[in-house]
Amino acid sequence: MGSTVLHLTTGDPQPATLALVAGVALAKAVAALAPGIDARLKWPNDLLIDGAKCAGILMERTGNSVVIGIGVNLITAPELADRATVALADRGAMLDRDHFAEALAVAMVDTVWTWRQEGVASIVRSWLPLGHRVGTPLRLSEQQVDGVFDGLAADGALRLRRADGEIMLVHAGDVELRRPLEGK
Repeated sequence: MGSTVLHLTTGDPQPATLALVAGVALAKAVAALAPGIDARLKWPNDLLIDGAKCAGILMERTGNSVVIGIGVNLITAPELADRATVALADRGAMLDRDHFAEALAVAMVDTVWTWRQEGVASIVRSWLPLGHRVGTPLRLSEQQVDGVFDGLAADGALRLRRADGEIMLVHAGDVELRRPLEGK
């Protein structure tokens, strides 16, 4: 889809939380232009439709600037060996690239304003109904740690509830959605 540069200012929340900001903006744009599609955010940086990846967010910080790149499968989706992918067109949403980019830009400006004026807590409240549901089985890929999604902490960290009941806060990393075990 494209990239944008955000210049950090004094008083901005933690730059790492911009992944949540971009996710909320992306979900808002999809909801506005394809309201019949149930798109869900996967913490911290993917948009899924029926469990298949439809969009991803990458961020890179240089000094006081953060480049936020968003890739959206509008018409086609690449075939990947390690995950299912989907395009919005596969679900009946034939969207013009420029029209989608404009809607995403408007949603991004609105969500960044909220982030700056109201803080991360407001973004977390916006993200939660758009994300995977509490109780969703997850795995932290690098650590091979399993648990279930237990919401987000006030700073946007993922709360992973392990089988022993311990809550692990995850600030960065690759998270896999897991299928529920049979009988649970």
